Amino acid sequence: MVSRSTGGKETTTRSAFTTQKAGAVNRLTLAPGKDTTVGIGQPLSIVFDRPVRRKADVERQLKVTTSNGTEGSWGWITDHSGRDRVDWRPREYWKPGTRVVLEADLNGTDSGGGWFVRDYRTSFTIGAAQVVKVDLDAKRLSLVRDGRTVRTVPVSGGTPGGDKRSWRGTAVLMAKEGTIRMNSETVGLGDAYDKMVDYSMRLTWSGMYTHAAPWNAAYFGRANRSSGCIGMSTADARSFYDAVRVGDPFEISGGDTKGVVAEGNGYGAWNTPWAKWRAKSALR
Repeated sequence: MVSRSTGGKETTTRSAFTTQKAGAVNRLTLAPGKDTTVGIGQPLSIVFDRPVRRKADVERQLKVTTSNGTEGSWGWITDHSGRDRVDWRPREYWKPGTRVVLEADLNGTDSGGGWFVRDYRTSFTIGAAQVVKVDLDAKRLSLVRDGRTVRTVPVSGGTPGGDKRSWRGTAVLMAKEGTIRMNSETVGLGDAYDKMVDYSMRLTWSGMYTHAAPWNAAYFGRANRSSGCIGMSTADARSFYDAVRVGDPFEISGGDTKGVVAEGNGYGAWNTPWAKWRAKSALR
């Protein structure tokens, strides 16, 4: 409403206007955490709150710098949650001691599903060269450090022939969760179990862990009789829990499994050949 004086008389003119509705804000979650030290299999992973339809525009704003010129590539995948995700992984496992820095200059960038309203920075360092090898056929798990096997323990994996089988391929240790409640109904297995489990180490979003399983002691090294996880004695689990690091790769083999760990089911990118992984970049 505007008032004017005309010929000594005041008149009032009404006008209306609208402002464009602000676009939706897109936010992201970064892994690993800032200033952490992780294993040689840990990718740099970004999960977006809202769809990313302009992937090339977003990827152009993501700069990865490593302390030793590590060759790597972004790859766009679908997270287990169904959200858009982009991971940066090296061609091969990281070299210990590598320093990795991400500069995501996204402020003002339109993802096609929302605008970014800030920039992001994170960095992390690669720890010791550790690989965990799980042989489901032999029912054993080995910790290999700097190419040398430092310990092997008997285990029991997922029960053959159905939904309780374990996954195979390379999974990356996502988190050391300690003592947690495991309920089979949360992973679609009905009322098979509901118990507190010690020394729990998460390998997939779908619920595969390595953990203490004293109730399965009769099967360690003899038979696979779990509901999909890789169980061992409490003493072995305690020692193993202390030895491994988030980001350590678990190379799992076996003849009767659910299949290969998917790229978005945790960090399954290592199961994709390098040429196919590079092709998942929006800038190739």
